Amino acid sequence: MYKIKVNDQFLFELEDRDSVLMVNGNPVQLDLSKLGHSGTHVLYQNRSFNTEVIELNKADKTCKIKINGNIYQVSVEDQFDVLLKQLGLDNLNTNKVSEIKAPMPGLVLKVLVEENAEVKKGDNLLILEAMKMENILKSSTDGIVKKILIKQGDKIEKNQVLVQFK
Repeated sequence: MYKIKVNDQFLFELEDRDSVLMVNGNPVQLDLSKLGHSGTHVLYQNRSFNTEVIELNKADKTCKIKINGNIYQVSVEDQFDVLLKQLGLDNLNTNKVSEIKAPMPGLVLKVLVEENAEVKKGDNLLILEAMKMENILKSSTDGIVKKILIKQGDKIEKNQVLVQFK
């Protein structure tokens, strides 16, 4: 499920339920036709919309979309963003991060970076299994990995330091 916020006002919940697009719990049928690299023509309830992605920031999960000449600011949250908010880890100060700590106890399934590797904000660092779910921990800052304190198969505790940055 995704939570979509448009112009910091309107909130929509999108879900793909058995290949049916659901918006706020209601099924929606769209007829889409690609128009070049970033444009799409959309038919919805016998109305025509020309859409174009103007700006895309994958790290922040935001974009600007032009629909029939009007520009909209859109932000997206997935289930992992919701989990981070529930754990109180959504407002980390990204400028001063020197280490990544475990948000919850779990099992390290895979380490995706190596020591001395350069990472950007939003890059995947490791996969942690917790509460029968696989969670990808991402870098909250740009930096260079100084030390990896865990390895695949390790059982970890909440707040245990996993990765240190230079």
